[in-house]
Amino acid sequence: MTQSAGEIVIRPVGTRADREAFLRLPGQLAAGDPNWVEPLHFERRRFLSPRHNPVFGHAEIGLWLALRSGRPVGRISAQVDRLVPGTSGGPLGFFGMIDAREDDVLARLFETAEGWLAERGIRHVRGPFNLSINQSSGVLVWGFDSPPSLMMEHNDPWLGPAIERHGYAKACDVVAYRLKFENGLPERLRRVSERSTDKARLRPLDARRFGEEIATVTSIFNDAWAGNWGFVPLTEAETAAMAAELRPILPPDSVQIAEVEGRPVAFIVMVPNVNEALRGLNGRLWPLGWARLLWRLKVAGVRTARVPLMGVRRDVAGTILGKNLPLRLIYALEPAVHAHGIREIELSWLLEDNWPMRRLVEAIGCDHYKTWRIYCKDLS
Repeated sequence: MTQSAGEIVIRPVGTRADREAFLRLPGQLAAGDPNWVEPLHFERRRFLSPRHNPVFGHAEIGLWLALRSGRPVGRISAQVDRLVPGTSGGPLGFFGMIDAREDDVLARLFETAEGWLAERGIRHVRGPFNLSINQSSGVLVWGFDSPPSLMMEHNDPWLGPAIERHGYAKACDVVAYRLKFENGLPERLRRVSERSTDKARLRPLDARRFGEEIATVTSIFNDAWAGNWGFVPLTEAETAAMAAELRPILPPDSVQIAEVEGRPVAFIVMVPNVNEALRGLNGRLWPLGWARLLWRLKVAGVRTARVPLMGVRRDVAGTILGKNLPLRLIYALEPAVHAHGIREIELSWLLEDNWPMRRLVEAIGCDHYKTWRIYCKDLS
């Protein structure tokens, strides 16, 4: 995009007004994009609050605004996460929360974030992570023609190539699949999954023990994903925060836990796509937004959902049972899909090289419809 006249000033986010400008900037830059969904402003304030977002408990985080002629035109964050090990190239840091529409603005933002990271001994940078890989990550590079699902990113097509122009290379792609339930799921694969996993008992989440059940899911997740690219374990504080956020919107039958001889070994979580209900609210719940949102969620219902979490414990994953449990878990969601009027679910995200899972979801009729890119840069 063309560069505008006027001096660019980069300012650390320090005041309440700065933070408000930081959280509202993406919506201002996306004005006119029919697929942009404005997040709830009060939720974004909590997300950027060290008191409410547990990531601040294990990461040092910097936030900056870019201003031209006093008007916000870009933003970026930088993170040093104590839970993330270094690489062979040295200590690893991150950037995130990035948005701009002009190359010279983007250059100044990266210069600021990279300088801050270098001062802390960082030699290798990855991103965007907003603010952690367990929250949201990546720049959308394919699939701009539909709105994002809950906790997934949507940006201008310009942004990915612009990041590459500033010295960043592809580190990894992550993908989303879409599953439509118009024609049902293949019966042949249902029978295969049931025969090969007959030793496992599947059950829904027990709402009476909600916190304990979310802790069980987190334990499986941390074990299943350990060793995967970019993995960062969920902490107890993050688990508690996740439980508090999910409880009002998560039907118990949308979580399925697989047990073998009474031991939980696998799980799947399907979350109503709240983004579908947020459209047209412009991020505000006052004066009538609360009523409209609750009506859409509880009365009218949403027709889309997202599967953000699924995992099988590593000591089970390599067995025939473990290899077929993901298929059985997806089929186990079918009653909840019909009960809640869901017509389409997104399975996201999957690492681009996770071909066993990609082939599995393609076999049941899913189509790959979005791709996000995570970038890296060697500061040395």
